[in-house]
Amino acid sequence: MNLSELNRKLIAAARATPPDDRVPYAFEQRIMSHLAGKTALDSWELWGRALSRAAALCVGFMMVLAAASFYMSSGNPDTLSQDVETTLFAAVDNNVDSIGDAR
Repeated sequence: MNLSELNRKLIAAARATPPDDRVPYAFEQRIMSHLAGKTALDSWELWGRALSRAAALCVGFMMVLAAASFYMSSGNPDTLSQDVETTLFAAVDNNVDSIGDAR
């Protein structure tokens, strides 16, 4: 069947039927009881849920990285600490060298 023909027939049938002025029994009470169960949207609750999920994900990722670093450096445990120390003090060492060269 042609969709435009069907659409035209449905619109014509809807226009031919007069609107009903009656309201179903206890309609207002049903609607109000349905609305009473709903709570207002709390943006702090949404943020709290999102942040708690993100924190749980970060803790899980941290545990995986800690386990990986533990098992990767099982041969020589000092290499990781030396790498971290070298990385952290690299900027300080560069500044001391540049200050010494300027004098």
